[in-house]
Amino acid sequence: MAYKVLIVDDSSFFQHRLKEIIGEHPDLEVVGIASNGREAIDKAQELEPDIISMDYEMPYLDGVSAVRAIMAERPVPIVMFSSMTYEGATITLEALDAGAVDFIPKNFAEVSRNSAILKKKLHEKLIGFASNANPSARRNTADLAAEANERSQRAKERTAALRARMSARSEASPSPSAPAAPSPRASVRLKGRVKIVAIGASTGGPVALSDIITNLPANFPLPLVVVQHMPENFTRAFAERLNRLASVNVKEAESGDALLPGHVLIAPGGKQMIVDRGGRSVKIIDGDDRVNYKPCVDITFASIASNMGGDALAIVLTGMGADGCEGAKLLKSKGAAIWSQDQETSVVYGMPAAVARAGLSDEVLPLDEVCPRLLSEF
Repeated sequence: MAYKVLIVDDSSFFQHRLKEIIGEHPDLEVVGIASNGREAIDKAQELEPDIISMDYEMPYLDGVSAVRAIMAERPVPIVMFSSMTYEGATITLEALDAGAVDFIPKNFAEVSRNSAILKKKLHEKLIGFASNANPSARRNTADLAAEANERSQRAKERTAALRARMSARSEASPSPSAPAAPSPRASVRLKGRVKIVAIGASTGGPVALSDIITNLPANFPLPLVVVQHMPENFTRAFAERLNRLASVNVKEAESGDALLPGHVLIAPGGKQMIVDRGGRSVKIIDGDDRVNYKPCVDITFASIASNMGGDALAIVLTGMGADGCEGAKLLKSKGAAIWSQDQETSVVYGMPAAVARAGLSDEVLPLDEVCPRLLSEF
């Protein structure tokens, strides 16, 4: 049985072309078209689609507001069509925060010329998200909201408790006659040997990264480098958004940027980020056009393995594909620590699954435990 798709776009041209492209796949069926956000909310309730494609700029009610309303009433995977401009990136990030699962650049030329690449990407995303989605329509919306609030509250409580314990430890004077009991995790403690935290993510990454980075204290003792699969303009908007929300400093990386404690560098879209020898700064390069991803997690991880050895913690978060697995192998061979996100909290269990199945993960963690674990380790 085909997955039901609702198209939301105010352009009759895009409505027609998307219906044609989506309808070419036997596992997808367009069950309705909405021209604005208000229609989208009504048709989402009426037609109960398995997945929605959503424009972001529409009359009467914009895409972000429609996403919020739909996710509050009947949660369903929503893929945004986004302009490649900086302004479009900013709005798309708001939509992801509101509950959209992913985005596709809205390219008039690609849609017009019947691009095989666009077809493949669109079909894969729609089928992937629709097939992995929980049957939210059969569940009580209040229960879904309660579960989300409970997860968020648990994460905040863990983080606050750990910060309190860390503060208490730093203020307490050690007793000379009674040495502290060894930690139950003493054999795998990372403090003192890890000099950098490197994080890779793709689909679902912006929200996951926000959950981690916005809970780090300003005095976090290590630098962080982040590779999130995003096009040019999006990474700058993403870095600026995180910098407004976080206590640590966040910026889109530029060549020569120093790796400093409590600072987060985001790899720029369309480029590759490598860590220089000795781990003092980063370099931004164009990279090989044969590489599938720009930025690429494997390339950044490999540069850390080459130039810093095992003095790193690498974290692989939610995302399609297997980017990060080869880089994690190189880091692991140098003695670095590897964490990966678990299946239950991943939007797409591709990248972290590849790392876990290769036997590289020292820890497989739910998203809400990643930041607390960072605080307890460092």
